Amino acid sequence: MSLAKLPSRTRGRVTRVRVDHDLSRRLMEMGLVEGTEVQVVRRAPFGDPLQIRVGDYDLSLRTSEAELIDVTRVRG
Repeated sequence: MSLAKLPSRTRGRVTRVRVDHDLSRRLMEMGLVEGTEVQVVRRAPFGDPLQIRVGDYDLSLRTSEAELIDVTRVRG
C-alpha cells in the first residue's frame, strides 16, 4: 500500500520509493529509504499534507508524494 493510504497513528516500513531522480534524492535526504520505519502522525483537515514521523523527527509530505512511497504495515 502507499504511505498516503496508511491510517493515522499507524506504523509502516518503506518497501519502495517510486519517483524520478530529483524527488527521490530529496526523499532519501529526509530518511525515506527502503527499510525505514515511518508513522503517520496526522493529516491536515482536508487530507493534505500528511505529518509523518521518521526516526525522531517529523516531516510534512504532500499526499501526491506519499502516494509514490510503498509501505507495509508494522504490527505491534
